[in-house]
Amino acid sequence: MSRFVTSPPPYDGRHLIADLHGCARLDDAAHVETVLRDAAAAAGATVLDVRLHAFGPGQGVTGVALLAESHISIHSWPETGYAAIDCFLCGRAHDLDAALAVIVAGLGATRVDRQVIARGYGVTQIR
Repeated sequence: MSRFVTSPPPYDGRHLIADLHGCARLDDAAHVETVLRDAAAAAGATVLDVRLHAFGPGQGVTGVALLAESHISIHSWPETGYAAIDCFLCGRAHDLDAALAVIVAGLGATRVDRQVIARGYGVTQIR
């Protein structure tokens, strides 16, 4: 009897990192939570929980939407209108661009710098 060793199947994760400039409502934790939930829905992801911390009036919010498929996070600096966004989702069925579009619209960003990184076993290229 021969034994075959097989490699694990490739894992196809995509990690979107975006810098948003010219944003509004970055100190409004309730609004940020709505934006994260709406972004997850737009991506076709399943929200398990959303955790936020507001640093006080006029100060930023840091938060994460914990997803069955991974996460969407935000760190905001309202004093400069800047938000750092991190979206990591597994599988091609999920739409990172739709999630980002919801976040951009929800925060009123006037400039977006983005990159998408392929991640996982068997994945070697940056897109």
